[in-house]
Amino acid sequence: MFEQKFEYGEVKGHQQTLPGIRRHNAPEQVRTPRPKLPEQPTKVPEPVEGPRSLSLSKGQERTTRVMAVWCPDWPVIAAMEAENLPPHAAVAVVAKGEVFACSSTARTEGVRRGMRKRDAAARCPELIIIDHNPDLDSRAFEPVLSAIEEFSPGVEVIRPGLCALTVPSRYYGGEAEAAALLAEKLVSAGIWDLRIGIADELFTAEQAARLAVVQDHQIIETGRSAAFLAGLPIGVLAEDNLVGLLLRMGINTLGDFVRLPAKDVLTRFGHAGARAHRLAGARTGRKLSGRSVPPEHQQQVSFAPGLETIEPIAFSSRQTADRFVAGLARNGLVCTAIRIEVDTENGWHHERRWAHPRWFDSSDIIDRLRWQLQADPAPDPVVQIRLLPDQCESVGTQSEGLWGSAPDEKIQRGIARVQGMIGFDGVLAAGIQGGREPADRELLTPWGEQPTSVRPTGLPWPGSLPPPAPTRVFEQPLPAVVLDLEGQPIKLTDRGGISGEPGRFRPTKDGDFVPVEAWVGPWPIDERWWEEPDSPLRARFQIVAPDGSAWLLVATGSSWFTEARYD
Repeated sequence: MFEQKFEYGEVKGHQQTLPGIRRHNAPEQVRTPRPKLPEQPTKVPEPVEGPRSLSLSKGQERTTRVMAVWCPDWPVIAAMEAENLPPHAAVAVVAKGEVFACSSTARTEGVRRGMRKRDAAARCPELIIIDHNPDLDSRAFEPVLSAIEEFSPGVEVIRPGLCALTVPSRYYGGEAEAAALLAEKLVSAGIWDLRIGIADELFTAEQAARLAVVQDHQIIETGRSAAFLAGLPIGVLAEDNLVGLLLRMGINTLGDFVRLPAKDVLTRFGHAGARAHRLAGARTGRKLSGRSVPPEHQQQVSFAPGLETIEPIAFSSRQTADRFVAGLARNGLVCTAIRIEVDTENGWHHERRWAHPRWFDSSDIIDRLRWQLQADPAPDPVVQIRLLPDQCESVGTQSEGLWGSAPDEKIQRGIARVQGMIGFDGVLAAGIQGGREPADRELLTPWGEQPTSVRPTGLPWPGSLPPPAPTRVFEQPLPAVVLDLEGQPIKLTDRGGISGEPGRFRPTKDGDFVPVEAWVGPWPIDERWWEEPDSPLRARFQIVAPDGSAWLLVATGSSWFTEARYD
């Protein structure tokens, strides 16, 4: 930590006196022309109370200091909380086939950011891989921002897990005191791994926070940012292309980069390089743009005495649901995902997140509350219901289009009514996700819920079927029989070949044998050989019947099964 202490005008180690500031350790000497009256001593000014307080002369301005709050591995923390994983689990958050972030347990096993998913799984066999969800990161970071805004308003979100604010040093008695109080507040809110950095500008404060220990802070004194940054490695710029080029040129630290002329940096590296050059030299000069504190939208209702049955609870919560929807509407918002919390007399607590295909009105909220109480009955009387918006959107993005492009509200209400009669899981919406097996690509989600843990369809899936996909996938593969031209059963060999050319086949157990019009295959399937080394080899075939119907069959040894049909 770089320290520079002011003692009312005198800088220790330099023996200078700031202009316009009087030293307090000696009385002021006043020169008078001779002959005059005896010299009168001038009253010594009282020292200004407070830590590091200076009397600024005219024309001087107080430097605005920046505090950066960093929560490492935030995408991992948000994903582990959503999946209810233990803190010691080895977790990697993957984006575009590469590790975007990983837990400390995974790092001890050799997993690193930027590593391919396959290499990470090879380094740590028990690694839990979760797809990156930026919306989840933002929603999970909102309680942290709310806790910081109670400490000091005007927080700027750099990204989920990193934010900055102006240091409220005068209010809390000093920079170190403010950082300690903020850390204590965040720890009490359940944020255990946090680091705080304080400096003259944002980039330096962020780097100071990265060098701080857990639940502690690091302060870079005023005017010492450039000296602090000079010794840092060039990789902290986080510009992969620029950093790689600078390393090949022999520039290893920010100090080496700053020594290059700014004009030459702009000519050689462009505007991105010039911006990085200003960051490395602590010459950004950018002011913080703190966000406005969002209005409080949550609503709650209490019951005294507690209610035991579902219908009185739902009826008594209807006005609360109306206030919830009206409060959002006043701010031009609609709720597309809501969290309902239920508390009972003896401390039983239950909460669940509900999503909507369009947005929630008060009737939808009451329906979800009723379903939640039916699915998880309270063991004792309910004393409080809380409605918390989990995801809000502007009403303009959800309003009906000029040509009726929005979903039909009557259809949605009809489906919701059916769902209320037969249960929440009784109405399912079909979708497609990534996968190799046809059954793996099916995605069934309860109506109104947003699908979670969806495998992306755009990734390469080696061994998957080429398009078009089969139109009918059987829930359980149907037993089938395939014979060669001589009427003998066809077998799949250990090397992935077949014992003869298909001549006739029976796709279902109750069907008749029909000639093979055309066929293609085999496509061997060899999956999870490290988990099941003794599992037999499988292969897929596509077979066309004379009536034009096409079938997807799977062979395992001498056994055949029908997986799907092309209509």
